[in-house]
Amino acid sequence: MKCPNCGQGHLFGRFLKVIDSCKACGEDYTPQRADDLPAYLVIAIVGHLVVPALLAVEMAYSPPAWLQLLIWMPVTGLAALFLLQPVKGTIVGLQWQTGMHGFEAARRHRDGEARDGDARLPNFISKELVP
Repeated sequence: MKCPNCGQGHLFGRFLKVIDSCKACGEDYTPQRADDLPAYLVIAIVGHLVVPALLAVEMAYSPPAWLQLLIWMPVTGLAALFLLQPVKGTIVGLQWQTGMHGFEAARRHRDGEARDGDARLPNFISKELVP
C-alpha cells in the first residue's frame, strides 16, 4: 500500500481512494484503472477460504444454521474488508509495473534510466548486455 515507484509515499488517501500523485516522488497515479477487478479477486479469495472451512465445520460438528450464520457472516465480511485495500494496491502496482493504461510513459522513463546505468541494474549485468 506504498508507492510502487519509491516505496515511501502512501498509495491511498482514503480507504480505497488512490491518490493522484505520490507525495514523496511525484509519480502520477491518475492513469490507474483498477475498477472492479480487486472486488472480484477478493470475492474469489474469500470464497475459496470460507466455503471449505464452513463445509469442514458442517461435516465435523453439524451446528445449527443460525450458529453457522453467526460465525461465517462476520468472518466473510471482515476478511473481505481486510483484503480489499491490499488487493487494490497490488492491482495498481501491477498496472504501474507493466506499463498498462497510462503508465507507459513512466515505464519507458524507468527503462531508460535502467539502460543508462542506473543503480537498479545488478552489478553483474553490464551495459552492453542490456538491449
